[in-house]
Amino acid sequence: MRISVIGCGYLGAVHAACMAELGHDVVGIDVDAAKIAELAAGRSPFFEPGRDEQRDAEHGRLRVSTDHAEIEQARVHFIAVGTPQVAGGHAADLRYVDAAVTALLPHIGPGHLVVGKSTVPVGTAARLAELVEPTGAQLVWNPEFLREGFAVSDTLSPDRLVYGVRPGDDRATEVLDLVYARPLEAGTPRIVTDYATAELVKVSANAFLATKISFINAMAEIAEVTGADITTLADAIGFDARIGRRFLNAGVGFGGGCLPKDIRAFQARAAELGVGQALDFLDDVDQINLRRRQRVVDLLEQHLDGLSGRTVAVLGLAFKPDSDDVRDSPALDIAQRVAALGAAVQATDPEAVETARRSQPQLDYRSSIDDALTGADAIVVLTEWRQFRELDPAVVAQRTTARLVIDGRNCLDPGAWRQAGFTYVGLGRP
Repeated sequence: MRISVIGCGYLGAVHAACMAELGHDVVGIDVDAAKIAELAAGRSPFFEPGRDEQRDAEHGRLRVSTDHAEIEQARVHFIAVGTPQVAGGHAADLRYVDAAVTALLPHIGPGHLVVGKSTVPVGTAARLAELVEPTGAQLVWNPEFLREGFAVSDTLSPDRLVYGVRPGDDRATEVLDLVYARPLEAGTPRIVTDYATAELVKVSANAFLATKISFINAMAEIAEVTGADITTLADAIGFDARIGRRFLNAGVGFGGGCLPKDIRAFQARAAELGVGQALDFLDDVDQINLRRRQRVVDLLEQHLDGLSGRTVAVLGLAFKPDSDDVRDSPALDIAQRVAALGAAVQATDPEAVETARRSQPQLDYRSSIDDALTGADAIVVLTEWRQFRELDPAVVAQRTTARLVIDGRNCLDPGAWRQAGFTYVGLGRP
């Protein structure tokens, strides 16, 4: 099938490559000429395990362009542009979605299917359908559920597929079934519903995950003043099948380009609909999440008797491992806060140094763990990369005079670090 993907950022580039891997002929369109040049050369503008654009290009099924005329032969068009938070507010900025659909209109007609994948406020699909349908094309909303670090597998083998269609629009369902034939044949569940439900599925899922993370971090705050162990607590309640253990790791909280802005946009949309009180709890979720960042700074100040003139080795900059994404990253935020209090921050990350440097060039970035540890008074682990989890504390003790480690992700072995002579401090751990 001939497919176009409008928007070649994180979502769009991964989706385009995976559609080509599924056997479709794909053209990716983006207005950013530099990004298109990188993709055309087989280079990804971001880090994502499993990405192999050059292989897809060699197969001849994927090409990229800045020219919308390239989509003329396609019949299925995916909208995969970003919906960032508006400047100075919480609502989603839909300029890029609107622009993508507007740019499509001259190139679509009867028999075409426009498929929205971007995360949008409820009501957006119905509004856009009013623009698409006069051309004779149909619109369906097919939200993405990608986890950074697992985006390729999540696209090729999703845990569910959701189609938001006009009531009785069987053709749109049939076409998407052809697009996703391989995962459907492998048993992926498929839910066909209306526009509003499809839009709400994505933001509701993100709101729930954010709530679960902030819940365990709220319990960590209580654990810290009672002497309880948050890790054991999470293990114990995680055995309850109604709760589950995933997303119950206490630490510095969530970040990235989805959860923070999506829960805020969800609140903003609920307020517009006159039911803002239904999501008031998400403000607490957001505040708990942000509070954990300051907790790390407070612990450093407490154990170092102030930060001015101190040197802090920061291990981790990305908001999660297996990613170079520093958008709303707790790790990068904490590094900035520590530096603002007069400490020299020596930060490293296996993949996110350059993206962090572009965002916050004033910090001192180091290319290796050893470089970051040199001359440090304290070590702070803020992203749970395997390289950091597997550090041998006895070896670390030989490479630095620092004897304080703040485990912002509760990913280290407290006993091993204490045995090596370190003062180990976890979040919510005695």
